Amino acid sequence: MQAVRGDELVATMDPVRHELRDLQRFASELLVAAGLNDAKAATTARLLVVADAMGHSTHGLAQLADYLDEIEAGEMEIHGGPTVVADHGAAVVWDGRRLPGVWLAAEAVALASERAASLGLCAVTIRRSHHIGCLAALLTHATDRGLMVMVACSDPSAAMVAPFGGREGVFTPDPIAIGVPTDSDPILIDMSSSITTAGMSGRLRRQGLRYPGDWAVDAEGRPSDDPGVLVADPPGALLPAGGLDHGQKGYGLALMVEALTQGLSGYGRADGEGGWGASVFVQVFDPALFGGRDAFAGQTGFIAALCRSAAPIDPAQPVRLPGEAALRGLRDAEVCGVALYPGVLEGLAEAAARYGVAAPQVVG
Repeated sequence: MQAVRGDELVATMDPVRHELRDLQRFASELLVAAGLNDAKAATTARLLVVADAMGHSTHGLAQLADYLDEIEAGEMEIHGGPTVVADHGAAVVWDGRRLPGVWLAAEAVALASERAASLGLCAVTIRRSHHIGCLAALLTHATDRGLMVMVACSDPSAAMVAPFGGREGVFTPDPIAIGVPTDSDPILIDMSSSITTAGMSGRLRRQGLRYPGDWAVDAEGRPSDDPGVLVADPPGALLPAGGLDHGQKGYGLALMVEALTQGLSGYGRADGEGGWGASVFVQVFDPALFGGRDAFAGQTGFIAALCRSAAPIDPAQPVRLPGEAALRGLRDAEVCGVALYPGVLEGLAEAAARYGVAAPQVVG
């Protein structure tokens, strides 16, 4: 198998583009046809396409076929809203009832943003959500309002990431994302506690490609660049961020995410949760009730400027801030359309034909 870098995968993106809102229309109509109401479908579709525009192609429309399958199988709830388990103003717990996770997470960010304006901060945890898609796509709802936001999730039903020093899966990739407003564009951090994601591992495996380094271990604990070890019998495991050398860093981050998502929601692995889903943590801060929004933006803008002006290792590649490429991709998509990863629309063709939903038009 051939080794490949992440930027090489991006370079293989289909040059054919589709208008952003037409893709959202297409995804929304498929979800409505499967049984979601208009509001849940519109939010889910919008954020999936935003993920593609931002360059997170494993967590955009690539997820939609599986979402449709989950709805049709009755594994994703389509009716109603979350059950409030606890509400103390600045601390809220929802039972997501396996409702669409993208919609649930967006609702949690909206609620936390609203309450942070009067309380200074608000955290919402969600037990029994369905998959929440791309975390970065959720951040701008808060940062556009001058608010700082954190989103984290884990899947208590799955385990494919080893603890540092281990050779079997205990965690999921356990991502965490942070949106930081500045005096210009926000900083958008979105990272996994593992070296890479399950979605990217699956894509590489299907394409017969290898990791660019020893990002996994096989069942015997031997370092491997083969994503196939994750589905071997017996399976190996992904390594935490930092790998064999400094994996205690990703290991510690995963433990924190598990505590934020499953610990604070009071439900997770210890309960034997089954089925694809997520435990979610959302927290929003309003700088106005701390040192002030202008002071906050002054500090974050200053450090952002220092990073951008830092002498680069390669003069042809100046230092970037997290989220710069994502925001540039989103702005470009508004004008020029979205280039989807090859095969994504083809994977939705059968559902589109079955539901009678018109395919999105090519714009370039």
